Amino acid sequence: MARSDSFFIRVDVTETAANTYTETGVDLGAYVDALGKSVLRIHNIAVAVTDKNGKSPDGSTGSAAAQFQLLTQSQSAIVLASNRSIVASGLVNCYFPTAGVASVVSDEFDNMPQLWTNGYLIAVDQMFLGFQSSAGFTDDLTCSIVMECTVETMTQAAAMALALSQQ
Repeated sequence: MARSDSFFIRVDVTETAANTYTETGVDLGAYVDALGKSVLRIHNIAVAVTDKNGKSPDGSTGSAAAQFQLLTQSQSAIVLASNRSIVASGLVNCYFPTAGVASVVSDEFDNMPQLWTNGYLIAVDQMFLGFQSSAGFTDDLTCSIVMECTVETMTQAAAMALALSQQ
């Protein structure tokens, strides 16, 4: 398989209401052409959960959490990690002992391409970044991802089979 140098794709999605699933499309048409034998391999994903200006989000007293999912199919809500459309997923938990910036933050990126030996191969021309947070944050939240990718050439039959399996 021919392989390109790695490049980066950046995507943001902003949720403006707690407990509301928000999703944005990621156009991959410039990289993926199953009939033309071109597929995308995602090697690594970096994730940031911030306020809409890229700063640490504020919250009210107590706990709050936010989840993201990168998918090959559009969804109407967060789905299980076993869903075949999941490429990457994770969550961030925050504790606010007083209103303001969290004093304790933990994250769990449980399903990421860098966990796999060869990354994650994509043969669909559009992906979706979904995001949802709980009540407790006082800011609109943004989930930003940066994907390190390469474009590869596959046989037409293999590319079509892969595209069909990720629909």
